[in-house]
Amino acid sequence: MTAEFAVALPAVLLVLMLAIGSIMLATQRLALTSAAAQMARLEARGDAGSASTVLGGIAMRGGVTVHRSAQGPLHCVTLSASPAGGALSAIQISGRGCAAVSEAGR
Repeated sequence: MTAEFAVALPAVLLVLMLAIGSIMLATQRLALTSAAAQMARLEARGDAGSASTVLGGIAMRGGVTVHRSAQGPLHCVTLSASPAGGALSAIQISGRGCAAVSEAGR
């Protein structure tokens, strides 16, 4: 093993770990955003039971917090969670989805 390889190996591993971590965060944020949009659609049409089933299907360490808000004719759902595992668990990620409220959802 040469000295150059010994110096470069930690840097390569660090870049690899950063790339894998960012992919994991992006994937989990996409899952939260998709679930928030689905929950917003279901709740906006008055189907709260199915919306809670969607929330139960999201598995994240420490649980998922839900924040609901109304913005005019829109019903918005924001899901927040900490990703599972290691140093990434210190980061809070969230996803948001909005849907128009139907007459059945009022």
